[in-house]
Amino acid sequence: MAPAKVSGFHKHGDDWFFNAGLPSDLTIIVDDVKFHLHKFPLMSKCGKIASIFEELKSTHDKTFTTKLEAFPGGPDTFLFAVKFCYGIRVEFTARNIITVFCAADYLEMTDEYGEDNLLSKAENFFHKNVLRNWKDCILALQSCESFMPRVEKLHILQKCLNAVSMMVCTDPSLFGWPMMMYGSLQSPGGSILWNGINTGARIRSAESDWWFEDISYFSVDLFERLIKTMEARGIRCELLAGAIMYYARKYLPGLGRWQSTQGGKARTVTSFSLTPATVDQKVLLESIEKLLPKKKGKSFCRFLLGLRRVASILGVSQTCQDSLERRIGMQLELASLDGLLIPSYSDSDTLYNTDCVEQIIRHFVSSESGLTLFSPPSLDLESSPSSEPLRKVARLMDSYLAEVASDVNLKPGKIRSLAEVLPESSRPLHDGLYRALDIYFKAHPWLSDREKEELCNIIDYRKLSVDACAHASQNERLPLRVILQVLFFEQMHLRTALAGCLNVLEAESAPTGQGIAPTEIAGNVTATSETAGQIVQRDGWVTVVRENRVLKVDMEKMRSRVGELEEEFSKIKQEMKRVTKSHSSLSSPRIVARKFGCKIRTKSSDAQTDVVGSTGPTPRPSVEQACSSRNSRHRKSFSLF
Repeated sequence: MAPAKVSGFHKHGDDWFFNAGLPSDLTIIVDDVKFHLHKFPLMSKCGKIASIFEELKSTHDKTFTTKLEAFPGGPDTFLFAVKFCYGIRVEFTARNIITVFCAADYLEMTDEYGEDNLLSKAENFFHKNVLRNWKDCILALQSCESFMPRVEKLHILQKCLNAVSMMVCTDPSLFGWPMMMYGSLQSPGGSILWNGINTGARIRSAESDWWFEDISYFSVDLFERLIKTMEARGIRCELLAGAIMYYARKYLPGLGRWQSTQGGKARTVTSFSLTPATVDQKVLLESIEKLLPKKKGKSFCRFLLGLRRVASILGVSQTCQDSLERRIGMQLELASLDGLLIPSYSDSDTLYNTDCVEQIIRHFVSSESGLTLFSPPSLDLESSPSSEPLRKVARLMDSYLAEVASDVNLKPGKIRSLAEVLPESSRPLHDGLYRALDIYFKAHPWLSDREKEELCNIIDYRKLSVDACAHASQNERLPLRVILQVLFFEQMHLRTALAGCLNVLEAESAPTGQGIAPTEIAGNVTATSETAGQIVQRDGWVTVVRENRVLKVDMEKMRSRVGELEEEFSKIKQEMKRVTKSHSSLSSPRIVARKFGCKIRTKSSDAQTDVVGSTGPTPRPSVEQACSSRNSRHRKSFSLF
C-alpha cells in the first residue's frame, strides 16, 4: 500500500508516522490506530501525555506505548491535536471546533504547557466566531451531541443554547446582513452577496418562524434543552408551539394529514447541509407532549388530535395518552369532526376509538367552569356566554354519534354513554340525538323493541323540532311506544305554541300604561287587528304579529274542518240507525247475532236464547259509545281553540 501524506504525516496501513529522520520514541493508540510520534513535541504541549510519561519512564527505557480510552473525536481529532503540537498549521471550523475543544481539554493542552495552547485557541475561536453567527452556532450545537458530558462540564452547550435563544428573539438583521436589499444582493445560488463577495449565508425570512427548520435537525434531547432555554428566556409560547409542531411533523409522518403544508419558505439550512437526526418516534412523542405549552387554538387542537392518533399507533405510555386527552378536552370546542374520528388500533372490534373520545369529553366537562349543570335553573342557556363552548361541543358530539352509529360492532351501551356524558342542558334541541339513533337503528336492524326503547330514553321529546317530530311519527324503525310519545308531545307543542301566540297577540294589542282598569283591558282585547298592528309595529314586533295572524287563520281552518268532520260523523250515525231499524223486523235473532259476530250453540234452551237475544244488540251501543267518546275527546283536544 502506498503511503498517504497529510501535512508532514503519512499513513502506512492503520499506523500514522511523522515525516522526519528521527525514529519515534512514543506510540499512542487511539481506537486501534497507532500514532508513532516523539516525546518532546507532545510532552511540551499536552499535560496528559506528560503525566503518562512520568508514570511510565521508570519501566521503559527508550520507547513508550500508551492507549487513550474514549478519546473525543477519535483518530481524526487526535491527528488534529498532534499536528498542532508539531507546529503544523491547523484550521478551526464550526464543524470541528467542539470536537477540538473537547480533545484539548482531554489532553490538558492548557497555557500552563505552552502559550496560546490548543485549548485557549479553541476557546477564543468559539467565543469570537461561533457564538456570534447563527449558522456556526447551529453547526456547533449539532456536533455537541456526541460529547454531552464533557461539553456540559466545559459549559459549551449552555453557551450555544443561550446564543441561539438570543438570536431567535432578536431581529435577524442585527446579527446578519441588511435585509432590505436582498433582491439585488443575491448570488445565482441564493446566497447573500456583500460587496460582490459570496458570504455563504442564506436569505432569512422576515417571518418569525425562519428558525424552525434549522433547529429541527437536532436530536430529541438537544431540541428539548433548546426549547426549555427559550422558554426560560421568555420567548412567546406561540413561537415555541410552532417550533414544536414543525419538529414533530418532520419526524412523525402520521401527522402529515393533520398539518397544513408549508409554502416555499427560504430556509437557512440549505447553506450548510445539516443531516436529519435519527430519532425514536415513541420517545419523541412523549418528549413533545411534555414540551407543549398551555395554548388554545384551532390548529393547535388539530395538532393535539393528530398526536393522539399517532400515540395509539406507536403505543406510547398511558400517562402520555391521558395527558394528550386532557389537553384536547380543555379546548374541545375548537375541535373538528374528522379530528375526533380516531381509528381503533387495538384489539377492539369497533371501527373508531370511542373510549378515547368519551374520556376527552369527560375532561372537557370537568374543565368547563361555566356549565349550566352548576348554575341556577333560572339562568338562560341561550343568553349565557359561558354556555357557547358547551353548545358547540354538544353539536360536535351529535355529529360524532351520527358518524360512528353506522358501525355494526358498536354496542348500544357505548352509544348511550357517549350521548349521556354531556349534561342535559347542553342541547337546546335533541334533533341531533334523534338523527344519530335513527342511523344506529338502521345499521342494527336486529335490535329488539326493548333495546330501542332504552336507547330512545336519552331523547327528550319536548326538545324535538316540528320537522323531527313529523319524521319520527312516521319512522317505522322506532318502537310503537316511542311513536305514541312523539305524537303526544307533538300535540302538546302545537297547543302550547297556539296558546302562546294568542296570548302574545292579545297582550300586544292592549295599550301599555299604569292605572288601567280591568274593564278597559277587557275592552282593549277586542281592538281591531289594524290598531294592534300599529302598536306592535311601534314597539318593533312586526314579525310576531304576522306570525300570530297566520296562526289564527290556520286555527280557523282547523275549527271549520273539525266541524265538518263532526257533521259528517253525525250523518253516518243517523244512517246506521235507519238501516238497522228497517232490517230489524226482517232479521231473526240468529241472523242478527251472525251480523254482529256472535256464535249460537246448537242446543236450544230458553236461557241460551235469552243470552243471545240480550247480547245481540250490545255491540251497536258499544260502537256508538266508542265513536261518541272518541268524538268527545276529539272536541276536547280542540277546546282551547
